[in-house]
Amino acid sequence: MKLLILGANSDIALAVGRIFAEKERADLVLASRDLERLRKRAKDISLRGGVKAEAVYFDAGDHDAHAAFYDAITPKPDGVLLAFGLFGDQQAARTDRELARQIIDTNFTAAAGILSVIAADFERRCHGFIIGISSVAGLRGRQSNYVYGSAKAGLNVYLAGLRHRLFKRGVHVMTVLPGFVRTKMTESLDLPARLVAEPAAAGEAIYRGWQKGRAVIYAPGFWRWIMLLIRAAPEAIFLRTRL
Repeated sequence: MKLLILGANSDIALAVGRIFAEKERADLVLASRDLERLRKRAKDISLRGGVKAEAVYFDAGDHDAHAAFYDAITPKPDGVLLAFGLFGDQQAARTDRELARQIIDTNFTAAAGILSVIAADFERRCHGFIIGISSVAGLRGRQSNYVYGSAKAGLNVYLAGLRHRLFKRGVHVMTVLPGFVRTKMTESLDLPARLVAEPAAAGEAIYRGWQKGRAVIYAPGFWRWIMLLIRAAPEAIFLRTRL
């Protein structure tokens, strides 16, 4: 197996990569902008896992380069993990239109752009799987993160559409909805400790979901019930909350 990881410097992506290397003997293509860090991680995975792991440059924001980036990968991957994203300063994004654009572009437009290239290849080959890391933030608009959440909501629908389109071609698409995970993205946030998971736990949940052929998973799983309550709250009540 060969797994392409987009946004491979993320903590969750690294955890997933290690698990696939260990349990599936998967060779990895680690793609991100920070090649120096990426090469160190690729070397570590290769030494520990006895698999091939290579680091390649990928800038999700460079839309015009998406097709050329994927064309250069040979042989083509059996699976893709989409793990890049940008949380940003949500308070500033309310009025900073450029920051809001960057958040939406990174989390939705760039993701849809590269996945459109990959999906066409998988569809043609009738082979492959796509794991897209989105967020529970995309399940209901909340004052605390609606810019980020709106982009993830778009990604949720995009992944669902890909799943529907590619099912008959034998290509599995899984949407991952993480809650609070202890990563670089969340390190500046004041989060309730009991609800924060470690990247390794999220990685295990993603791997188990992929093994079972799930369409949508929560990571950790208890977020399914938290979001069930949040989504079920009547609007008149929800508007009075501080979420």
